[in-house]
Amino acid sequence: APEAVVAWYVEHGYDWLSITDHDVLLRGDRWMRIEEGTRLSPARIAQLREKFGEGWVVTRDNDGAVEMRLKTIGELRDHFETPGGFLLIEGEEISDRSEGKPLHFNVFNPAGLIVAQGGDDIESTVERNLAEIRHQADSSDRNMLAHVNHTNWHWAMTPEQLALTEGTNLFEVYNGSTGCNNFGDSTHPGMDEVWDIANTIRLTQLDLGPLYGVANDDTHDYFDFTPEKSHPGRGWIMVRADTLSTTAILDAIRSGEFYASTGVELKDVRPGPEEYVVKIAKERGVTYTTQFIGTRIAHGIPGKPGIVLHETNETTAIYSYRGDEIFVRAKVISSRMQAHPAAGEEAPEYAWTQPVVPER
Repeated sequence: APEAVVAWYVEHGYDWLSITDHDVLLRGDRWMRIEEGTRLSPARIAQLREKFGEGWVVTRDNDGAVEMRLKTIGELRDHFETPGGFLLIEGEEISDRSEGKPLHFNVFNPAGLIVAQGGDDIESTVERNLAEIRHQADSSDRNMLAHVNHTNWHWAMTPEQLALTEGTNLFEVYNGSTGCNNFGDSTHPGMDEVWDIANTIRLTQLDLGPLYGVANDDTHDYFDFTPEKSHPGRGWIMVRADTLSTTAILDAIRSGEFYASTGVELKDVRPGPEEYVVKIAKERGVTYTTQFIGTRIAHGIPGKPGIVLHETNETTAIYSYRGDEIFVRAKVISSRMQAHPAAGEEAPEYAWTQPVVPER
């Protein structure tokens, strides 16, 4: 039930949330069967009634099957939203395929449902879907945002293919769902390396701006918290915005005014004209290593993508630009392990800040 989803995030202190179900918006009358052994069992209906009140749950008999009406985005906003306290941003996950690979895109604040566009190959499928999002945004004069999802899921996109992406400057550097291969394998790069390869190509060969990296849960399970399940609380972003509004949040993300995290909290991120400063909100008993990562260039030739330019254990980490960097970003690594990692992805808590392009 969508109200169970929203309630989890409200109760765990989140400021805003976007539910991005596959190829559907939370609009109109939609019904889900109540059935033992499913995500909407009689026991969970009883939990909803206890939590939200007896009149909250609306059911019907459909040819002998009992179904519950799913709450719409408007009903969820009426119940959960508070000015300056909690915000829901409508969203959709567009599900497409090409060359046998799943290609998924999140769109936020859509005017209406966007249908997967297809294409002749991976590159054209990505471009057609992002172009359709741009078309809807332009034709409806609406502030919409998109990002490319989990490119390492089923090894859907190479770093070189991701580099070609136009129409959005956002992709998932971390996805908390199972099977997304955030750390790669013996023959595929992890998402950090994918990010650096793609940005090196974009900034030296394609005259495109840098890609910014988001982290999210991609959660599917709210009752089973075993590592094999895709449960909430694994990845999120922290946004620098003046107000808790859809416009302020989306504009800040588009501008790179955010960092991604699996547990590390930052006090501030300030990439200035001469140095890049990251201030960590230190927790008792936890130590931190900050790596400033980038690609250098010499005589017009890029070096190895994504090398560690500087490393420090200070809680105020500072990197002074040398003048030969194509881009610089920071990754903060905690001494504390993630509390509930996805199966096979035991790792420390991280924070990722966004790449900047210093003057050379």
